[in-house]
This record gives sequence, C-alpha cells and structure tokens, in this order.
Amino acid sequence: MSASLATIARARPQTVVLGAGHGALTLKVEMPERWDVVRVTASPTDTVLSVKVAALAVLEPHADHRRWVMKLRGAEITSESKTLMEVDATTGATFLLTLRRRRPVR
Repeated sequence: MSASLATIARARPQTVVLGAGHGALTLKVEMPERWDVVRVTASPTDTVLSVKVAALAVLEPHADHRRWVMKLRGAEITSESKTLMEVDATTGATFLLTLRRRRPVR
C-alpha cells in the first residue's frame, strides 16, 4: 500500500510504525506548536493514545502526554482509549496534536 499525497506532504521523511500489514492506516499527526508533522502507520485496532504517545516521542520527546490533546476533524477526542476504527479514522486522516491549554502568543 502506498501513502497518499496527503500523508506525504509537509511530513518528516521517516514514518513511525505501530502496526503494519493488511488494513494498516497511514495517518498524519500535526503539532502546530512546533510547525511539524509526522506520519504514523497504525492498525485500525491501535488506540488513539498509542498514536499520540508515538507521535510525541518524535515531535516532543520529553513531553507529558497528559498535557496534550488529539483532535480529528476539529473535534477533541475525549476518550483516547478508543481505537482508530472507533473514531472513524481512515488512511490519510490528519490528527492535530496540541497543548490542552494554549499559550498566548507574545
């Protein structure tokens, strides 16, 4: 399976692999605080939390995952124990990984 243009554009060259094989999803995780994007390949049965932790390990290695939220289609995912299948993530989906409390720009 090849990654779509949507998952390749503006992303780091490496891909974080959580799950592979038939049915694996290629996602983008964007962090606006760092102006950075990472691609993640995950199984539909992987949790949102596992994707979040894997993306944070690359984008902000020493961050406390509890201070960050994941959003999909503009809405915060309040139960990160849900699987990607349960939140209706598809290949090419873009998750926004942002601080729970936004800091003001000075």
